[in-house]
Amino acid sequence: MKLTFLGAAREVTGSSTLLEACGKNILIDCGLEQGPDIYENCDCPVNPADIDFILLTHAHIDHSGKLPYLVVNGFSGPIYSTEATRRLCGIMLLDSAYIQGLEAEWRNRKAARSGEPPYTPLYTVADVEKTLPLFESCRYEQQVTISDGIVARFLDAGHLLGSASVELTITEGGKSTVLLFSGDLGNVDRPLLRNPTKPKFADYVVIEATYGDRTHGERPDYIGQLTEIIQSTLDRGGNVVIPAFAVGRTQEILYLIRYIKDQRLISGHGDFPVWLDSPLAIEATNIYTDDMTEFFDAETLELVRAGINPVIFPGLMLSVTSDESRKINEDKTPKIIISASGMCEAGRIRHHLKHNLWRRESTVLFVGYQAEGSLGRIIQDGARKVKLFGEQIAVNARIETLRGISAHADLGILLDWLGSLSPAPRRVFVNHCNDEVCEVFAKSVTDKLGFAAEAPYNGAEYDLAADRLVVPGNMIKIKKKTGATRSSAAFERLLAEGRRLLEVIERNRGGANKDLAKFANQINALSDKWDR
Repeated sequence: MKLTFLGAAREVTGSSTLLEACGKNILIDCGLEQGPDIYENCDCPVNPADIDFILLTHAHIDHSGKLPYLVVNGFSGPIYSTEATRRLCGIMLLDSAYIQGLEAEWRNRKAARSGEPPYTPLYTVADVEKTLPLFESCRYEQQVTISDGIVARFLDAGHLLGSASVELTITEGGKSTVLLFSGDLGNVDRPLLRNPTKPKFADYVVIEATYGDRTHGERPDYIGQLTEIIQSTLDRGGNVVIPAFAVGRTQEILYLIRYIKDQRLISGHGDFPVWLDSPLAIEATNIYTDDMTEFFDAETLELVRAGINPVIFPGLMLSVTSDESRKINEDKTPKIIISASGMCEAGRIRHHLKHNLWRRESTVLFVGYQAEGSLGRIIQDGARKVKLFGEQIAVNARIETLRGISAHADLGILLDWLGSLSPAPRRVFVNHCNDEVCEVFAKSVTDKLGFAAEAPYNGAEYDLAADRLVVPGNMIKIKKKTGATRSSAAFERLLAEGRRLLEVIERNRGGANKDLAKFANQINALSDKWDR
């Protein structure tokens, strides 16, 4: 029995872990990397066609985004997930393919002008359509025999609708071993979702630690914060612009606004309009309003049983087309605008920022994490001007952040979840977090719980039967780019000469070994001279 870490090892995205057991190759998650790549990646040691099953913890693209790529390259086995995850993947993977198609068009126009080879996207919409029929839905707590000697069970992870921790019981040679993959664990007492289910036993645990070095603090008054921001902004005659991730965070915000409207907490503005301007968010919201009672918390279930839709309310307006989106800012009525992307890096939110950032009467409200370097983070950190669509826009609007609404468990919740295991697991593997956080959290697990814990590198292989590390993985960090982002004419010439050198090397294929060795030594000496 062997475990290989292929993604989110000392990094936050691209989750993927390979388990080899009972003669089968099993992949737990298959995510796209999003954001900076810190460590050089190792290739999967198994061809996609030789992977027997995939177990998916949830629908976020950093856990599911490479599924169609595997299908393109030969995978044809079942993909086990909850029903909500299956439905959400139906829209999120199609959206991912659409975005990749747009990027391919842009790159290929550029390549045609520069004489570069054409760019091929990772997968297409057609590839997603081949992937979706492979999904097989599982219920929480249900034991599913996926092969002789392999039984899976999904536990509520409380992170996203349908998110799960995956428990695998492997029986080889008459001996059973339990492996537990946390997936992304959720924060507690959030709108719509239940708290993460605490596990009872596992021999080995793979746990995320996105916030493994901090606590969220005392739970804030979401309703009070949001009510004050809406009231004061509408009183000034402005708009509340909310950049929000289309799946998960958008529905939580709609839940809170529904409550505010229902309790009539805003005065003087009647049934103020709320625009949801994101086709993906609208599709996801429709899934939340479908027959998803299995995944809701008790408070939300109570609403549903009373005939109340938890995320739909009077005054909610849905914008699908570009024309509908443009008309939102033409209407001068004070309103709430919820749009994607959550970090303001793309999508319709950028148009709404262009029309509202310069207005002192408007408010931009951040309700999710803003990565370093993203437009959202730049605005959040106090920039006085930002560039949008080639135009400098003054930041005069009120900038606010709804604190404490994170979808991820913090240090205390993670340790509490792990601490429910008895007896102690043989080993805890920490992943899905920044390099430094991995080290900090692994130490916390050992110091506070007394569990053996470590943070594997990308490509690390563990022989679980012998409980030992077989391959240490890739500890080489990718060098960060420094200096100006815009290449000078001299640098462009250097790149062109580099490409010419590759062509010369290729033309020497099959040459005498003595000549090739001399050529290699010359290139090596040149590289040593300029490697700085």
